[in-house]
Amino acid sequence: MEEDEVILLNHESSSDSEIYRSFQIPVAQQEWKNSSKIIEDPIPSSKHIKLSWKCINALGNYSSNARNQTPRHSLTSMLQEDIFPINEEKHILKNVSGVAYPAQLMVILGPSGSGKTTLMNGITFRNLRSLKFSGCVCLNDKRVHRNELALKSAYVQQEDLFIGCLTVREHLIFQALVRIESRFSYKRKMERVEKVLAELSLTTCQNSQIGIPGETKSISGGERKRLALASELLTDPPLLFCDEPTTGLDSFMALSVLHKLKRLAHTGRTVIASLHQPSSEMFTMFDKIYLMTEGRVAFTGTPEEAKKFFTKLKLPCPPKFNPVDHYVQMVSIIPGKEKLCETSVNRICDAFENSSLALEMKQHLTCKKSIANEFPWNELRKQAIPYRVSCSEQFTALYWRSFLSLTRNPQVMRGRVFQLFFFSGLISVLFWQQRLNPVGVQNINGALFLILANSICVNFLGVIFTFFDEIPLFVREHKNGFYRTDVYYFSKLATDLPLYSFINTIGMTICCFSIGIFPDWSRGIVAVLLIILTSLIAMGIGYAVSIIAVSMNEAFSITALVMVPFMLFSGIFVNIKSIPSCLKWLSSISWYRYGYEGLLIDQWEGVGRISCMNSSIPCPEDGLMILAEQGYSPENLGECIIVLVLIAAVTSIIPLFMLFYRGSHDE
Repeated sequence: MEEDEVILLNHESSSDSEIYRSFQIPVAQQEWKNSSKIIEDPIPSSKHIKLSWKCINALGNYSSNARNQTPRHSLTSMLQEDIFPINEEKHILKNVSGVAYPAQLMVILGPSGSGKTTLMNGITFRNLRSLKFSGCVCLNDKRVHRNELALKSAYVQQEDLFIGCLTVREHLIFQALVRIESRFSYKRKMERVEKVLAELSLTTCQNSQIGIPGETKSISGGERKRLALASELLTDPPLLFCDEPTTGLDSFMALSVLHKLKRLAHTGRTVIASLHQPSSEMFTMFDKIYLMTEGRVAFTGTPEEAKKFFTKLKLPCPPKFNPVDHYVQMVSIIPGKEKLCETSVNRICDAFENSSLALEMKQHLTCKKSIANEFPWNELRKQAIPYRVSCSEQFTALYWRSFLSLTRNPQVMRGRVFQLFFFSGLISVLFWQQRLNPVGVQNINGALFLILANSICVNFLGVIFTFFDEIPLFVREHKNGFYRTDVYYFSKLATDLPLYSFINTIGMTICCFSIGIFPDWSRGIVAVLLIILTSLIAMGIGYAVSIIAVSMNEAFSITALVMVPFMLFSGIFVNIKSIPSCLKWLSSISWYRYGYEGLLIDQWEGVGRISCMNSSIPCPEDGLMILAEQGYSPENLGECIIVLVLIAAVTSIIPLFMLFYRGSHDE
């Protein structure tokens, strides 16, 4: 009796919200009737899927060091997880089993920390980097690989990740291009986009930009959830997983989303969703509930069977009380009364294990032998999801999306154009039409370094946040088999490089005419080539910082550590000849040095007599003497170009390897 009293302490009714719902629900139901003119085509019975999981156990690894360090998406924290030993393990899922049938909506319920999301991730082989799993996952009683499950299912994750500058239609077009197999024509893919837009009632907002909540104008939360669902329905999967699809939505929007899932289940699909605090109206839509607590199964069955089960345990749902709230409270752990609650929770779980419902479920938990039985769980979840389209199709779709993202970011475009004309204009005014005399030589050398430094700065700052916000989206899409890592990276490079090369070429041309440098067009071409090479190096470093940094402050701190030392050893501040031998290696890999040296050689080689204004002022006789004073030789121009090409290749490959690491290790 004391145990029952402890559990019933949680019974605090919220009548005000029920009164609000009583007015809202009829309106919602009428909206559904009006918006349900387009009904999804039922899937053939041959494609019906019964999903079962048997004896799933999960051990979580927790390192006391890693927990208190950088965020999960930090590259450094990921490396720390690989290096630091594991200190603690927690048994998250404890011998969990279950069955989900076609044409049914199964909802996973439970208090926070009960293991709902871990179970969802486990049976879909996702986000399991730090977990040890054992057990069996079967489709139609046949054990499956991760890639086989991925081809027959879709997973709507809790967090919605989008490119904010794309419209709803453009997002779905991109998803169709990379997710629907190549054997389908472009026309068929677009027809599928149109159908999904209509099915999810997204036609009214199809040309609206998705936006970023809290930063830019965006579509509503309900529309974002429906868009996430629409993205998964493009491939017409017979099995659908949804991890808390109503999170962050008001009751009307939550009901709308759940009603959509119910309709999808009635087309023959197997739909599994985890929900947090669903309303009593939502409860009436459930075909099956799967109640979890402390990593165990407390109940699974129909809502009517749940009512009988808890009544039999002398824990009936009070009148006019939300059944979901009641069941979840019965299996919750109350702070301060942990021991009593744990005793009560274990009694409920043990009662279900010995019930006829559990025995009936176990009779359906059969796994036929397949090739998957030959692999341990860790190997099953590491199986790569096959790509659905070719590399060229992936690149085309990614390039199109990157181009739209770049051109629709007005702040970036305006900032780059302003920086181009501001600094080019400033340099032009400051060094207007320099003469070939000692003062002019000094000014031209300074102008060349400013042009070089400005081009590096423009390119570096232009791409430093390219991957900053996209890393979570990239990891998710790559893990889902949308595209290869290298294709994604080179699509970004192909989008950014022409733009910034054009900006640097325009800036260099303006400075050449205004200052009076590189009068020969062939020299001008070499100068532009040197600027583009150093710009490519800056882009590679910017990409690397964008991938590794977890905040703007960290990004700028890394920038100072990388840029300043190489700038100091460029030859403009310290003569190359006077650099200490122990630090010469920094000069030998400084792109500032080779870019600056190449520009000076290109400018002064072949220049004849220098006008001397005053005999008291040291005056170089010709261009060769100017180069000699700097420690440079005309024969080094080819070497400068070759070294810059090599450095550009290395700095372009480093971010690619970083992306490979994140794509294979991040979750």
